[in-house]
Amino acid sequence: MKAVIQRVTQASVVIDGKEKSAIGTGLLVLVGIEDADNQEDIDWLSNKIVNLRIFGDEAGVMNLSLKDVDGGLLLVSQFTLQASTKKGNRPSYLRASKPDTAIPMYEKMIDRLETDLGKAIGTGEFGADMKVSLLNDGPVTIIIDTKNRE
Repeated sequence: MKAVIQRVTQASVVIDGKEKSAIGTGLLVLVGIEDADNQEDIDWLSNKIVNLRIFGDEAGVMNLSLKDVDGGLLLVSQFTLQASTKKGNRPSYLRASKPDTAIPMYEKMIDRLETDLGKAIGTGEFGADMKVSLLNDGPVTIIIDTKNRE
């Protein structure tokens, strides 16, 4: 799994002109799923996301986690994170899981994040044409690949 984690003061997903999900202070997480991903990747990534210390404490030092600040989380599936641009100028998406594999993994990721965070999260809609907006705070953006554990 690949994830782009962005610290935000607000983020939302709009589908067909209607707001599906929105959060205030928290994290917008874009996640790309590949066939090699499994429950271990979900567990590791979820734990990492909710415990990353990237929110400012009273001294302004990034020392607090999403859990510490009781922030919101918006998870959006984004197969293009699995793009390969090694050859030519047209990205290849061969590594991205097809819906029959990716949807159950995405749903498991939602469940695990809600369990680890202790509350419901916002989501996009798998396969939908989404308009994702955000106000990145910092800006703070972190990229994680579960295969490298970094």
